[in-house]
Amino acid sequence: MTKPRKQLIAVEETPYYHLTSRCVRRAFLCGTDGEQCYEHRRQWLVDRIRLLSSLFTIDICSYAVMSNHYHIVIKLSPEQVDAWTDDEVIKRWLTLFKGPMLVQRYVAGGAQGTIEKNQMQLIVAQWRLRLASVSWFMKCLNQPIARAANLEDGCTGHFWESRFTSQALLSEQALLTCMTYVDLNPIRAQIADTPETSDYTSIQERISPTFDLAQAIRGQSFNNADNIAVKPLLHFEGNIRNETQQGILFSRNEYLQLVDWTGRMVRNDKRGAILSSAPLILTRVNISIDRWMVDSQQFEKVVHRRFRSAA
Repeated sequence: MTKPRKQLIAVEETPYYHLTSRCVRRAFLCGTDGEQCYEHRRQWLVDRIRLLSSLFTIDICSYAVMSNHYHIVIKLSPEQVDAWTDDEVIKRWLTLFKGPMLVQRYVAGGAQGTIEKNQMQLIVAQWRLRLASVSWFMKCLNQPIARAANLEDGCTGHFWESRFTSQALLSEQALLTCMTYVDLNPIRAQIADTPETSDYTSIQERISPTFDLAQAIRGQSFNNADNIAVKPLLHFEGNIRNETQQGILFSRNEYLQLVDWTGRMVRNDKRGAILSSAPLILTRVNISIDRWMVDSQQFEKVVHRRFRSAA
């Protein structure tokens, strides 16, 4: 028997989770199925993942959109919503939904009595909770994609196989292992040779950022979308743990090397791997090996020096 989502997600235990959704009957409804090509739908998913992350208190660590399923590794940051004003919460929610007439009148500048103000407070409080909810994030991701795909196909019915799955990542090792697994999905499936050529993945975006906010907004059904300020992928903060740690406890270049090294390992249960003869990823993406060696071997000195100069 499946468990309620609130029993599977507990921020006090870990803010990091691995989410997946798969197309119904495992059909290639986001790839090439027979002679029919649905590749453009993968960009729909990437755009919507990034835009929704910018509206919710959910940060994206990694993602990979495949032909019949997708993976997302997220960090929950529910404390962010506490800093938002009521107007900020309303603006974010109305970007996704029309909202009741009471709220529409308020946004238009209409006068409110005591009862209306009290009702508004209840509505905004509910929206605050939803903007920090994984379930609402996934609902706002999956449902519009399903509707758009069905409209394009001229059919009705389920697009996604079942409710999304969520897996708690309880340590930094679990987080990095899962992120690496997600970013290597196209290589393991033999549809890409290297991380930098793996389309619709977070690692390709980290290497060569190409996210086009204007194009993403045009392809999605958002209200007042000009108000969206796109949130970057969750950043790497290096290996020094501190009280204000907000990003991933690893460095970007170390992560690239980790993915590259792991991708060269041949697995009997997977079709693809990075060729052992391929140059190292730092060479392929034009990162100086000498500079990398200095920074990695003298990491603490380099970081402390940069902090002092910034102060």
